Amino acid sequence: MNLRRWFLCCSAALIGAACPAWAQQQGTATQISGPVERRAVEAAIWGIPIVNFEAMREAYFRDAGAQYNDIVYWSKNPDAKMQLLTPNTTSHYAYANFNTRGGPVVFELPPFEGVGMYHNLADAWQVPVVDFGPNGLDRGKGGKFLLLPPGHKGDAPAGYTPIRMPTYNGYFLLRSNPKSQAARDVAQANDWIRKVRLYPLADADAPRAQRYIDVSGKLIDGVVRMDQSYFTRLARILAEEPVRPIDLPMMGMLRTLGITHDRPFAPDAALTATLDLAARQAHREIVASRTDQRQPWWPGSKWTIAKNLMEAAKGGFTFEVDDSLLIDQRAYTFYIAFALSAKLGGATFYLTQYDEADGTPLSGDHDYVLRVPADVPAEQFWAATVYDMDSASFLREAPVVGLDSNDRRMKRNADGSVDIYFGATPPRGAEANWIYVRPGGTWFAAFRFYGPTPRLFDKSWAMPNIERR
Repeated sequence: MNLRRWFLCCSAALIGAACPAWAQQQGTATQISGPVERRAVEAAIWGIPIVNFEAMREAYFRDAGAQYNDIVYWSKNPDAKMQLLTPNTTSHYAYANFNTRGGPVVFELPPFEGVGMYHNLADAWQVPVVDFGPNGLDRGKGGKFLLLPPGHKGDAPAGYTPIRMPTYNGYFLLRSNPKSQAARDVAQANDWIRKVRLYPLADADAPRAQRYIDVSGKLIDGVVRMDQSYFTRLARILAEEPVRPIDLPMMGMLRTLGITHDRPFAPDAALTATLDLAARQAHREIVASRTDQRQPWWPGSKWTIAKNLMEAAKGGFTFEVDDSLLIDQRAYTFYIAFALSAKLGGATFYLTQYDEADGTPLSGDHDYVLRVPADVPAEQFWAATVYDMDSASFLREAPVVGLDSNDRRMKRNADGSVDIYFGATPPRGAEANWIYVRPGGTWFAAFRFYGPTPRLFDKSWAMPNIERR
């Protein structure tokens, strides 16, 4: 346990004992005062990547009405009804879950023709297994790939490129970026998505017709709920997957909470109440950890990147280093993101801002402005997007969740810069440059660079902070 977490535990326990009403209001009444309670908090932090996966898979089945190997896609730009972790507003996404417990699964990818595209495949722990696209395994040429289950013996049949999966469950996320929002370019991007195929190898001689499910405008809610249901999801997905050697200590600790491979998870009322409090405490600690897990991209800037991100990327985002598993860093990463690229910075790169210059969290109770300088170091385009701090998803019911440089309606300044406004209502005359933020809550912004160029990484180009108007 790190010093920050020890301090939080002790402080909350002491205050809760002295003032039960305060503790009940804060949801920290007794959850960090005993070994079972604290163990549940740590288990929740440890399990974020795989529970994030399970929440998305649940939305895939429940909200999209999909089955394994169906391709769920957004034929239009995502809006607030796409409740997943920090999506962008410019890509036409395609998402599919698969399971190799019944045998290998074929993934057919058409060549990239006139479509800005990148995508990746990840296992149930959110570890990126392989990237596809111009900078990926296929170099943009597409192909036939065979997803092999854990421990699979033998080689792939002729004509397939094998991909060995560490887990039975996995998913891929495709990001199709039209050249513009013109109807012809959008149709081309969607047509490309509808050429992707996913089916069991056992059916390769006569695969069923591929199902494509367009969910544009439909609520797809894959956000992790930080309450007692968190542990139900954790128990369910862990029961489906092999135990990794690195997770053996935690699997032993989970027995204290009734989560094992050899019996159903059925907590009684008392344990359920404890788990609910623990999940809420874990949520507070993960959100608060942004100050520990982030560092400025430019000196003194509030635009940040995860600490040790390059090191994590070199390790394939396993967060395993020579002497430890970086659980806190992994938890924050997968609390705000999914479908990470195996090769960081190749196709896209993004920065986030959470606070004002004095450290005050960005708030929906104030109006803000960001001046994006001219000549943004992005070969394709740039995008600015707003997310709810508590859920790391789009603000629910927001009429505008992001803007990008492909939007010709935005007003540009004479020097090529662009002013973006954040607030509950748009400034008069600048409606096309406005992103909604909800009063009463906190939020953060992401700024994405598509096709980032060296001027971003050598920092010869810089961007000012989002500032209060």
